[in-house]
Amino acid sequence: MEILGQHPEQRVGVFVDTQNLYHSARDYYERNVNFESLLRFAVGGRRLLRATAYVVEKEGDTSAWPFIYKLSTIGYRVRRMYLTVKELTEGGKPIYEGNWDMGIAADMVRLMPHLDVVVLGSGDGDFVEILEVLMERGIRVEVIAFRETTAQKLIDAVDRFTHLPDIPNAFMEPKNAER
Repeated sequence: MEILGQHPEQRVGVFVDTQNLYHSARDYYERNVNFESLLRFAVGGRRLLRATAYVVEKEGDTSAWPFIYKLSTIGYRVRRMYLTVKELTEGGKPIYEGNWDMGIAADMVRLMPHLDVVVLGSGDGDFVEILEVLMERGIRVEVIAFRETTAQKLIDAVDRFTHLPDIPNAFMEPKNAER
């Protein structure tokens, strides 16, 4: 079944801000995103040119490594960044920062000549400007994210918005689920 605006010959680039989706899934659904299902839905029978997952991790913390490995085995190119200390609170507690927005935008621009469709996995309204540039150049733009945490201006700007829980198998099964 062909979805309106989707054609098998379209070249697709998928750009997933894992932190954005992880926090929304945890905070609103107490679940983890199934990034394999997300990728399958994003491609939708079209030609995948590149899927990139952007990950932020703490230096010296290996707890994200299994997640990073899994992303790479299901078809994502994984780009990693370490958190940096943005500032210290009055009590001396570090406030960390790790933001892939400019890296994601740069990767979209790099691939722009080779893509017919860009699928963004993030609800961050900061992407509206770059997505509008892509659309002005004839690229179809789709967003998959959580309605609860997606900027309305992002939803309004794109060709298609999909509420992530509406895709098949959107969430991982809980580890303690009965089999």
